[in-house]
Amino acid sequence: MTTSSRRDLSPAIFRWFALAAFISMILIILTGAAVRLTGSGLGCPDWPTCFKHSYSTGWTIHSKIEFANRLVTVTLVVLTLVVFLASFARRPHRRDLSVLAGMLIVGVILDAVLGAYVVYSKLNPWLVSLHLLLSLAMVVTAAILYHRSKYVYGPGARVDVRDPHFRTVARLLWIPFVILLLTGTMTTGSGPHAGGSQGQLEARRLPFAFSSAAWVHSVAATLFVGLVLGLLLTIWRTAAPAPLQLGVRRLVLISLVQAAIGVTQYLTHVPALLVELHVAGATSLTIGVTQFHLRQSAHDREPTIPRKS
Repeated sequence: MTTSSRRDLSPAIFRWFALAAFISMILIILTGAAVRLTGSGLGCPDWPTCFKHSYSTGWTIHSKIEFANRLVTVTLVVLTLVVFLASFARRPHRRDLSVLAGMLIVGVILDAVLGAYVVYSKLNPWLVSLHLLLSLAMVVTAAILYHRSKYVYGPGARVDVRDPHFRTVARLLWIPFVILLLTGTMTTGSGPHAGGSQGQLEARRLPFAFSSAAWVHSVAATLFVGLVLGLLLTIWRTAAPAPLQLGVRRLVLISLVQAAIGVTQYLTHVPALLVELHVAGATSLTIGVTQFHLRQSAHDREPTIPRKS
């Protein structure tokens, strides 16, 4: 085996790198939410150190949680760099995969810098909301990278649009979904979980009444659920291709579960555990909308390239 062949990665191996990046983007959202919901947002009041140029504060539970989240971020930077380098070692090389992997690096770095501003602003609620939205955008990018790593894209590749009408709907669905995310972050930003804990400087909240923000978010959620239920009804009547049927069914299921969690957490005075589940649901819904969009066209699967001996 030649030296160059040892360094080459087959599409099948690169898919594992893409999957690792995808999972890690989900993980950073869940750990970030845990930091906020445990009141550990100011557990380390300095950045990148924890307290006054030191990485140790006596290690209270809040400092441990916050610093652990920072270690996850550092690991994420390293992982995305490895995925980016792996995209160039992949054979055949594909520029689209390298661009997406590069976007993940930029996104993680921006998220880390934004996290520093969040700390130094004492958990400014606008920055905290932007922090979550940027992380969700990275989940979308990672989902696209993983999807494309499994299929053939590029000049001359087969691209069969499964249904032109559904493709238009899939594109337009991003509008109410983005509105849903924005109203959701505004609701969380005006709610009781500021990210700080007793004994720390109390973080500010968004200048909205929590009940009013929750009402606006519930309207956006009702609209979105109604749209996906309408899609499900349309699929039954038009006998759409199986991949589109599966995508819509997943959207309906996730949307209904997410709505149930949202109503329950509001009626039970927003307990932290249900908020964490709601964040997980928002992440799942983001993936579902992304996958539904990607399923609108059919592509050939990447063949597994055997390693040369």
